Amino acid sequence: MDVAWLGNRGTGTSGYRDYRRTSVVEAAGKHPIEASADRTFHGDADRWNPEELLLAALSECHMLSFLHVAVKHGVVVTAYTDAPEGVMEQDGDGGRFTSVTLRPVVTTSAPVDPDELALMHHEANAVCFIANSVSFPVLHEPRALVA
Repeated sequence: MDVAWLGNRGTGTSGYRDYRRTSVVEAAGKHPIEASADRTFHGDADRWNPEELLLAALSECHMLSFLHVAVKHGVVVTAYTDAPEGVMEQDGDGGRFTSVTLRPVVTTSAPVDPDELALMHHEANAVCFIANSVSFPVLHEPRALVA
């Protein structure tokens, strides 16, 4: 994987507003990811920012882990969506996430006991490499639908 900054306007980082925050993430055989800073930090709103990519990584990791757990539990998942949300706290020029809440909506072919569903999300969280790598809580507010 390669990450390349594309924001030199001819004078590099000669001043805080003199450069763009755009970059591209590339890897052989994969579509590039056009990235930037958040708009708050003079980034381009139409590109992915690092905070969004972290939320996406947490959400996708949980989803893939949950699908694996579903197979182990004999639960047939027919659809899965999520709307993750992160809470951040700024501290001077930097900051950090204080929590992320995943809101998966899992559609199954048959009803699933709510306690079993909660256990499955707990198991998925326990095996998710990304969730196990962050220093803030990853919370879950799942909903279940039946196809």
